[in-house]
Amino acid sequence: MPGHKGVPFLGCEGYDITEIGGADELYCPNGIILESEKNASKLFGTARTVYSAGGSSQSINAMLFLAYSKAEKDGTRSFVLAGRNAHKSFIYAAAKLNIDVEWIYPQNSKDICSCVITPEMLQNALAKLNKKPFAVFVTSPDYLGKMTDIRGLSKICRQYDIPLLVDNAHGAYTAFLEKNAHPIHLGADICCDSAHKTLPVLTGGGYLHIANDDRFGFADGAVRAMEIFGSTSPSYLILSSLDLCNKYISEDIKKDLCDCVKKAAKIKKLMKKIGIPDISDEPLKITADFSEFTAPEGGFSQYFRDCGIEYEYADGENTVFMLSPQNSDEDFQKLESAFKNLPLGIRNTSREILPIFPARRAMSVRDAVFSQSEETDVFCALDRVCASPTVSCPPAVPIAVSGEIINEDHIRLFKRYGINKIAVVTE
Repeated sequence: MPGHKGVPFLGCEGYDITEIGGADELYCPNGIILESEKNASKLFGTARTVYSAGGSSQSINAMLFLAYSKAEKDGTRSFVLAGRNAHKSFIYAAAKLNIDVEWIYPQNSKDICSCVITPEMLQNALAKLNKKPFAVFVTSPDYLGKMTDIRGLSKICRQYDIPLLVDNAHGAYTAFLEKNAHPIHLGADICCDSAHKTLPVLTGGGYLHIANDDRFGFADGAVRAMEIFGSTSPSYLILSSLDLCNKYISEDIKKDLCDCVKKAAKIKKLMKKIGIPDISDEPLKITADFSEFTAPEGGFSQYFRDCGIEYEYADGENTVFMLSPQNSDEDFQKLESAFKNLPLGIRNTSREILPIFPARRAMSVRDAVFSQSEETDVFCALDRVCASPTVSCPPAVPIAVSGEIINEDHIRLFKRYGINKIAVVTE
């Protein structure tokens, strides 16, 4: 790189290159990057796999752009039908592309981190619409490890001739389980993975996958779509880690995953014996549901930190742990010991259902995001228009989305999840 000239300061500078001779270009690949992407495509079983140095956020933008670019334009506003637990980057992509979103809301939800869309829910949502959406967008696995019936959703999308877009940020590894559970294998038309979340890849490394049958012709525009939303200086350190991961996938990952799944299953079995529900469907994610228990002093999250364990997410009721073959045997023993010694008291109150009702929209997502805004206390936000999506953590069900009018139900949920400030459109 021109700045550091490869001179060590952090220690990685010698590998941090730019588009020099022989290094190829990410958004105009015709050499080693293209060859590496083709290798990844073979491993994932896709028509085209494109690398991302901007995580799934960049790929989500590109997915939405690709689907929108193929949509028929009839003079009315185009819209996408999406599960409400979409990542913030999806909402901002809708603002950038000036498209509307029709939401499918969770049913009988007990938290805002999950929104499993069933084929029946999708069928009902499509039947109620006056116009066909240009795409269906779902998140699977979600943040709590719950997985959607992608095969079932795909069948419905094919009946309506609508592309199915899947945010699979947390599930890149599912392609290499004993039973392939990757969205592309199950029928998604486009899918994004955050490789860094479940594979040994540097932060920011990800994939944009196009289905093997490519029935909408997305592959030809995939690189351009990524370029529109990506940095002109993608990290070659990240790209190198994606390339090295291809070698790991082709040689060792299936055996390593098999061993890791067995270790995780052992802990899940222990939790069941103790009486702690694991609500995750993923084999390598543990989501401990502590809603029926009183917390030890400092809370469950602090307890695990005191045990030397860093969790992925905790909200007072659920605590999420993400496991991988890169965890050592000592790591698994430590987690097992923590669960064995966890002091539990039974809570007498039942868990509250959190209904998230459709909100009234005052303006489009784009107009709200690009309007002048101000930050205010949530208790002063009643009847104001949300400027930025508000979630406890992405990807989760936004309590309010840009352009929606904040009501008393929103404020009650803000309070429950410790959200004290919100950006609203300036009046």
